[in-house]
Amino acid sequence: MLYHPDKHRDPELKRQAEQLFNLVHQAYEVLSDPQSRAIYDIYGKRGLDVEGWEVVERKRSPVEIREEFERLQREREERRLQQRTNPKGMISVGVDATDLFDRYEEDYEDVPGGGFPHVEINKMHISQSIEAPLTTSDTAVLSGSLSTHNGNGGGNINVALRRVTSAKGWGEVEFGAGDTHGPLLGMKIFRNLTARCFVTAQCGLHFSSRGVRPGCTTMLARHLDKNTMGYLQWRWGTQSSMNTSIVRDTKTSHFTLAMQLGIPHSFMMMSYQYKFQDDDQTKVKGSIKAGFFGTVVEYGAERKISRHSVLGATVSVGVPQGVSLKIKDLEKHRESSASDIARKRQEAESAVLLMQESVRRIIETEESKMGLIILNAWYGKFVTDNSQKHERAKVIDVTVPLQCLVKDSKLILTEATKSGLPGFYDPCVGEEKSLKVLYQFQGVMHQVLSPEGEALRIPKQSHRIDADT
Repeated sequence: MLYHPDKHRDPELKRQAEQLFNLVHQAYEVLSDPQSRAIYDIYGKRGLDVEGWEVVERKRSPVEIREEFERLQREREERRLQQRTNPKGMISVGVDATDLFDRYEEDYEDVPGGGFPHVEINKMHISQSIEAPLTTSDTAVLSGSLSTHNGNGGGNINVALRRVTSAKGWGEVEFGAGDTHGPLLGMKIFRNLTARCFVTAQCGLHFSSRGVRPGCTTMLARHLDKNTMGYLQWRWGTQSSMNTSIVRDTKTSHFTLAMQLGIPHSFMMMSYQYKFQDDDQTKVKGSIKAGFFGTVVEYGAERKISRHSVLGATVSVGVPQGVSLKIKDLEKHRESSASDIARKRQEAESAVLLMQESVRRIIETEESKMGLIILNAWYGKFVTDNSQKHERAKVIDVTVPLQCLVKDSKLILTEATKSGLPGFYDPCVGEEKSLKVLYQFQGVMHQVLSPEGEALRIPKQSHRIDADT
């Protein structure tokens, strides 16, 4: 009744009411049909989205519905398997702008254009890969690349066959050919040893005019604690080495300590990055790397300049390589849930507008008998004494939606997530949330903080605020 379009005269409110009324109508159609309701009870909305239910015999038992769903699901997966290729590609270009920063002292006036800095493209790399699922556990991957540097170029093509052997691991066989390294035959294995430890192994043979060059790499990784990983890596071949590192990543910092012993390079490296807890996601970083090749010190910073872009700069000072400046512009991937959150927010705001008239009548009724009046209500993540220093509250005002749920001076909420209530949405996906309510009952102030997932019933004597408070 609240969302019925005929209840609203304003054109904008009428339009919003029609959208929400259609959602209610869809829910009614599902719950009023015994078969659709049985499917929804077992699999939720995803079960209703499976094609083919219209040709299934009605009046089936839950066991038969489950078997039919699994059959339709298999058919849909087979269709998706035939359509999915998952193409990936990358193009990178290197620009030599040395003349902008380090020009000759003398000018050659007789050379055309001698007064202008000379900037040129000195390297380019193009790569592309396509995946072709063969079965639900086997995948073929075709990839290739072309590259050129200072007039010299080359390319290669690779075919890999990957099989998922179990929930704990997978294996891959790779075949390749190119004009830089010759034919290649390789194998890679991944395996979870325990819940906190995994291992990868990779072996390969490179064939060339100089003979066969074997190579092998093995890495063992372990979770040392919630934020720290330890790695131990062995590499055997033309450039044999042993590498160990510890990586710690927290909300405010990222730290890496690594050491490598090998031929021809042995080094020690330490880096630290501090993450500011601000809206721009500013980060400052520094690192030092020392080995047989010399010593390199790097420092820099990066900052978010738009919703999906980050600008960063790094200065590198080394002996004997000198000083260099790197500038990057990183385009972040859009979060998959962003559009869904925006849609839920729009629906909630529309619902609140449509509730205004009903809430006004409810408040008049409750005031006449000194009943339950919701003064303020907030839903989301609240800042506590244990929160991080720069952490901010993420809450929305739900005073109107809660008052609309009041009936006979009572408000009863079940243990279900509160973000699904009319006029609500999730302001902080994946984080702990609570509902804070300040209300008046029989002229006395009350207050309650209800965690997400807990039932709430008001009014209650225990919510009463003392006069001194």
